[in-house]
Amino acid sequence: MKTSTLRPGLLVSLKSTVSGNVHYSRRDIVQEHLQKDGTEQAKWETERIINDPVEHEAATKARQQARQAISKVCAVSAFGLLCPESKAEELEAGIAEAKKIADAFNETAKLTRVSVYAITGRIAPDDVEAVRAINSEIKELLDAMQAGVSNLNVKAIRDAAVKARSVAAMLSMDAEVRVKVAIEAARKAASKIVKAGEAAAIEVDRQAIRTITEARTAFLDLGPAKEVNAPVEEVRSLDFAPMEA
Repeated sequence: MKTSTLRPGLLVSLKSTVSGNVHYSRRDIVQEHLQKDGTEQAKWETERIINDPVEHEAATKARQQARQAISKVCAVSAFGLLCPESKAEELEAGIAEAKKIADAFNETAKLTRVSVYAITGRIAPDDVEAVRAINSEIKELLDAMQAGVSNLNVKAIRDAAVKARSVAAMLSMDAEVRVKVAIEAARKAASKIVKAGEAAAIEVDRQAIRTITEARTAFLDLGPAKEVNAPVEEVRSLDFAPMEA
């Protein structure tokens, strides 16, 4: 039986740059050389000159706005931006908006230029490597939430929960529900920790850890199935002497 925890979608590779208006110069203070202990040492200083700081700041903001126009539609993962197929039209509109933002800045800028490029690739729900990759990231985020609850680390819990909720948008409905249940349990545990404040004794939320662990098992990487050969039985042969008719 073939199962999948992944929705069909798009992998978005996003590149944005700010060029011009900034110049760097390097001055070597100590040339590269070997020291007596065998280590290599070098020392230099770098000088940066921005010809028009106001325009440079405006370019940085335009670049951020352009990236946001695209990333707001997507789930942010370790593998790049992921967009469910159901949001393909929103993604297309976001890319168009990002290019408009860059073009609008470039029309009036004198020294600086903002560039935005986006490449999309389709992810099939039966793509084994894609499923394993996304499952691996979800498992790591659930591990991070579980460790945060165990260590009473509110920041770690919330950071992992935010990332997990984002990536969960790429999961099938059943898998997404499992992750959301774990996220809710982790966030409730974080709230309890915050309310406890500086109390010396805080009981670790065992139920939250149990809920996260149950969700985590759905994303374990068992690896690709391998064909198992039938065992070969070794039977001891009997040596009979020939009989005369």
